[in-house]
Amino acid sequence: MHIVNVALPTLSTDFDAPLSDVQWTVIAYLLTLAVVIPASGWIGDRIGTKRTFLFALALFTLASALCGAAQSLPQLVAARALQGVGGGLLTPIGTAMLYRAYGPERRARVARTLILPILIGPGAAPILGGVLTETLSWRWVFFINVPFGIAMVVFAWLFVPEHQPSPHGWLDVAGLILSGAGLSALLYAISEGSILGWAAPEVVASGLGGIGLLWLFAHRALRAEEPILDLRLLRDPLLRSTNITFTLTTAVFLGSLYLTPIFLQQVMGQSPIESGTTTFVEVLGVAAGSQTLGRLYPRLGPRLLCVLGGITLTIYLALFLLVDDSTSLWLVRALMFFGGVGNAGTFLAIQTSMFTNISSADTGHASAIYNTIRQSSIAINIAIVTSIVSAAGSTTLTAFHQAYLAAAILALTGTILAWLLIDNKLATKTMIGGSSGQGSDLGAT
Repeated sequence: MHIVNVALPTLSTDFDAPLSDVQWTVIAYLLTLAVVIPASGWIGDRIGTKRTFLFALALFTLASALCGAAQSLPQLVAARALQGVGGGLLTPIGTAMLYRAYGPERRARVARTLILPILIGPGAAPILGGVLTETLSWRWVFFINVPFGIAMVVFAWLFVPEHQPSPHGWLDVAGLILSGAGLSALLYAISEGSILGWAAPEVVASGLGGIGLLWLFAHRALRAEEPILDLRLLRDPLLRSTNITFTLTTAVFLGSLYLTPIFLQQVMGQSPIESGTTTFVEVLGVAAGSQTLGRLYPRLGPRLLCVLGGITLTIYLALFLLVDDSTSLWLVRALMFFGGVGNAGTFLAIQTSMFTNISSADTGHASAIYNTIRQSSIAINIAIVTSIVSAAGSTTLTAFHQAYLAAAILALTGTILAWLLIDNKLATKTMIGGSSGQGSDLGAT
């Protein structure tokens, strides 16, 4: 999701296209993730998680090769969409497998262990993308996936365990079409509104049409016997509140990581490698936050930890309003570290508590819901900040400041909602033995 961000200015130059067009190399990937993920729970339960995982890995690897070989921007966007199909199956299937293997009592430890590899990508990707773009070509941003993808297909074939498929009815094709078309239309309206004008007929039609299709999807999903995405699971207050908090805190932060490399290059005059090195400090903040805030989870619980992380993220985004082309890079790096700490707090609390009261049988659908919300909310946040920058002029300092201000307001809203909605009592099982690691081994469960 993030390695392409550094290459966007280069892609804009090579394809002679504005940033608002080139951004669809990011949006197309995120959008197909959001379209495919709802079906992942049904597919994994129907044909088995290992088969689905292997297919997704192979498809992702093939699509990466096609991205690197693209000769035009439409070809690249199409290949990125195909790449998103593979990624859209991988993420929720992996999440479901993980949460079926570890019970609530062990998830605090598991989350602390996994947070760095899970979140290292958004921080490390800009450096790798910068090195590849400057020393080789933007094409290697994609080609580099191919040898690793082949190796992982072999590894998964040999070692990934199988979750036995269970009987299911026919695929809910209507639900899949309604959710995908609705989200696509809404994202188009958000992305193009500030460029074409919010009153432009195509923007109004797309926005209202997307909202209408998503409403029809939700209405149908709540009543269908076997919907593509079982939204009835959102009646669980902890699953519902943590997803809302994610959308307005962590997803906002990840959306800002799309914006920051462009800001560093276009406003502060940094090269792709320099901007990647600066944003990478966020990973160090994640590492520090996971081993400090993470160990406080059993005492604080998800509510207070989300609030502390959300306040930190709000301050982090607001402080970018003081950054301009004369600001010391060391101050920007310190700011990235600070943001990483806050992101660790919210992410750990959400990941640890979200599925506390979800049964093993429903884990696949719950994972699909979370990953649908996760990927679509990141896409929407990227579309929001990109629209704001494009509306005010993509190279002006004021445009970027307006985008960071909007992101800070969203993060503050998420922090307030976390305080109001998350109930620690519902996550009690995850707060037992989280710091000492004494939870029982529930792997068989």
